[in-house]
Amino acid sequence: MKGLRWRYTRLPSQVEDALSGEEGEEGEEEEEKEAAPAPAPAPEDPVEPQLAEASQVLGASEIRQLSLHLPPRVIGYSWSLAFCTARDGFSLQSLYRQMEGHSGPVLLVLKDQDGQIFGAFSSSAFRLSKGFYGTGETFLFSFSPQLKVFKWTGSNSFFVKGDLDSLMMGSGSGQFGLWLDGDLYHGGSHPCATFNNEVLARQEQFCIKELEAWVLS
Repeated sequence: MKGLRWRYTRLPSQVEDALSGEEGEEGEEEEEKEAAPAPAPAPEDPVEPQLAEASQVLGASEIRQLSLHLPPRVIGYSWSLAFCTARDGFSLQSLYRQMEGHSGPVLLVLKDQDGQIFGAFSSSAFRLSKGFYGTGETFLFSFSPQLKVFKWTGSNSFFVKGDLDSLMMGSGSGQFGLWLDGDLYHGGSHPCATFNNEVLARQEQFCIKELEAWVLS
């Protein structure tokens, strides 16, 4: 096996030469296969997150797909529904109140009147703030219908900002990757430098049908 491990450190051309000289040595080929690193978990078999209750926005398939893109530190965390418009009403101030006592992270998911599902992962719980906060773990996503995830580009640190009358995520050139107004009914999405994202909804302006905020802990 020492010789086999050595072959993995060779340059690609040397690996090809080594393999070409081993035709017929089935036993060694089998050992090489066994020594190969295990593949990453397939998208169909991720670690299943534990939801405290059912989501009215995300189905089992969407939850599994999103879980693959969460930061490694939150894998295995339970999802608790801290806020939803169906239960708590359409109010950004109510969202902030429900976030009190939580430090995050939070998964924000919403469905608009066109049936489009999209949202954001925030490394910190949503709160009122004078400036932007959060970390590079923050990202935007959209199911259109396949999942698209827009991670931090590193170009700026405009992750999340909470005002009394709006919640904004991602910014650049005066545009926000995702913003929601104070009544959590109207919102918008534009390409922004923070995430280099596409428009998350079918149109830049949208009306929210359902919104949920899940605290991961």
